[in-house]
Amino acid sequence: MKDKKWYNKITNKFRLVILDDQTFEERFSMRLTALNILIFLVSISIVMMSITFFFIANTSVREFIPGYPNVDQRKQIYELNLMADSLLYDIQQKDRYIQNIKNILEGNIPDDASEEPVGLEVQIDTSGMKKSMEDSMLRAEFEYQNLYSLYFTEQDLQESKSESSIRSFNFFPPISGIITAKFNLTEKHYGVDIVTSHNEATKATLDGTVVYAGWTLETGYTIAIQHQQNLISIYKHNSVLLKKEGDYVHTGDPIAIAGNSGNLSTGPHLHFELWYNGTPVDPEEYIIFN
Repeated sequence: MKDKKWYNKITNKFRLVILDDQTFEERFSMRLTALNILIFLVSISIVMMSITFFFIANTSVREFIPGYPNVDQRKQIYELNLMADSLLYDIQQKDRYIQNIKNILEGNIPDDASEEPVGLEVQIDTSGMKKSMEDSMLRAEFEYQNLYSLYFTEQDLQESKSESSIRSFNFFPPISGIITAKFNLTEKHYGVDIVTSHNEATKATLDGTVVYAGWTLETGYTIAIQHQQNLISIYKHNSVLLKKEGDYVHTGDPIAIAGNSGNLSTGPHLHFELWYNGTPVDPEEYIIFN
C-alpha cells in the first residue's frame, strides 16, 4: 500500500495554468506530474553537463583547471630539453677545443697521444680491386692540397724549423703605445704589456685564422690567431672582441678594442704574446712598437 501511495504521488496529474492578471483569461495550460518534472530536470542537468564538458575540453579554459595536463606546455618542455642537450653538447665540444688550444700553448702533450686507437680490425680483400685513371688523378690532386692545414705548403713546414723564417714576416704592430712590461721567461711573463689610449683598436699582426675568442677570469677578453709556420699570436685584456672563432683576418684588421678586463690587469693596456712551435718568443725581437 505504501508503494502504491508513493507511486500515486509522483504520477498524480496537475494542471499548470497561466492566466491574465486583469481579465483572468487563460493564456496557457499544461498537464504535469512530479515524475515528468523530475525527468525534465535530470535531462536538463545532463545536457548542461555535456555542454560544459565539451566547452572545457575544446577551449583554453581547461588550462585554468588545477592538475589538467597542458599539451602545448609538454611540447615546449620537450623542445627545451632537446635544446638544453644540444647546448650541453656544444659547450662540451668547445671546452675540449679550448683545452686543446691551451695544451698547445703550454706545450703539454698527453702521454696517450701517440697510442693507436683500440678498435676492431676489419680486413678487406683488395686484391681484386684495380685503380682507375680517375682514381689516380683524384689521389694526386688530394695529396697536393692542404684543405685543413694552417701551414699551407710543404715548404712552409721546412722553413718553420728555423728561427730565421719568423724574421721573414712583416709583422704589423698590434697597437700603438708604450711598453711597460717586457718579455721575461723567468717571471713567466710570456709577452709584452703595451699601455695605450682609451678605446684603441687592437689589430692583427699577420694574416691568420682566429682559433680562440672568449673571456677568462685572469686575462679577460682574449683572442688568439693561428698564422703560417706554426706561429700563434695572442691578445689579452681587451674590452670588446670584434672577431669570433673561425674568422679569417688580414694583417692590420681590427680584431678587438683594448681595455682593462681580467683580474691580472691593473689598467687599460694590451698584453701581446707570440708563440712559435709551442714556445713563447719575445715580440720586441720582431716588431717595432714605438
